[in-house]
Amino acid sequence: MTEPAGVLPRVTGLAGYLLAIADDELILGHRHSEWTGFAPDIESDVALSSIAQEEIGHARLFYEQAAALLGGSADTLAYGRSAGEFRNAILTERLNDDWGYSIVRLFLYDRADAVRLEALAGGTARSLADLAAALRREEKYHLLYGEQWLRRLAGASDEAHARIQGALDAAWPEAVGVFEPVEEERTVVESGIMTLDAAAQAERWRREVTAVLEELGLRVTEERGGPGGRSGTHSEDLTVLLGDMTEVWRAEPGATW
Repeated sequence: MTEPAGVLPRVTGLAGYLLAIADDELILGHRHSEWTGFAPDIESDVALSSIAQEEIGHARLFYEQAAALLGGSADTLAYGRSAGEFRNAILTERLNDDWGYSIVRLFLYDRADAVRLEALAGGTARSLADLAAALRREEKYHLLYGEQWLRRLAGASDEAHARIQGALDAAWPEAVGVFEPVEEERTVVESGIMTLDAAAQAERWRREVTAVLEELGLRVTEERGGPGGRSGTHSEDLTVLLGDMTEVWRAEPGATW
C-alpha cells in the first residue's frame, strides 16, 4: 500500500465527496479503455470503449464541480495529483485480469454508482442534483450491459459459473469499499446535498446486487474491514496506472488540448 501523501491530503466534506466520485469514474474508465482491441468480440469492444469514454466524461464533470470549490482546473485535479491524493475506491484501480472479473466489477460498481447518483439527484444542491439526474439517464445502458454479460457468463457452463464465482470472491470485499465514507461526510448529508449517507447507500446496494447474484446461484463472501481508498491509501496498481495515464501531462505541464 502507498501512504497518503501530497498537497491535498485533507480535502473533506463536499469537495472530498466530489473528488471521490470523479476519481472512481476516471480510474475505472481508464481500466475499461484497456479492453479496446482485446474484448471477446467486436460488439463488446465497441460497447466497453463507449462506456469507458462516458465514465471519463462523467469524471470531468465532477472534477469541474470540485475545482469550483478547491480552485485550479479539472485537468490539474485529474492529472496533477500523486497516488496518495486520489480518493477512488481500490476496486476501480485493480488490473483487469480476465473478462469475467471486469464484468463482475462493472456490475458491482455501476450498481453502487446508481445508488450514489440517486442520493445526489434528490439533494438540495440544484447544480449537483441536475448533473446526477442527467448522468443517471446515461448510466442506464451501463447497468443493462453489465447485468446482461453477468447473466451470460454465469449461465454459460459449470466451469464459467465457477470462474465468475471466483471473480466475485475477489471483487466483493473491495466493492464494499465504494461506500467507504469521505471525511466529514455527515456535513454533506445534514445540509441536504445528499439524501442518503454512505451506510444507507451501501445497505440498499447490497439488497439490490444480492437479489441478482442469488438468482444466478452466486454467493457473496464475508466482508472485510480496512481502507477502501477514500483516505488516500491505495495499491501499487494505481501508482503504475497513473504513471501511464499522466505521461503526456508530465511531459508538457500546463499544456492545453
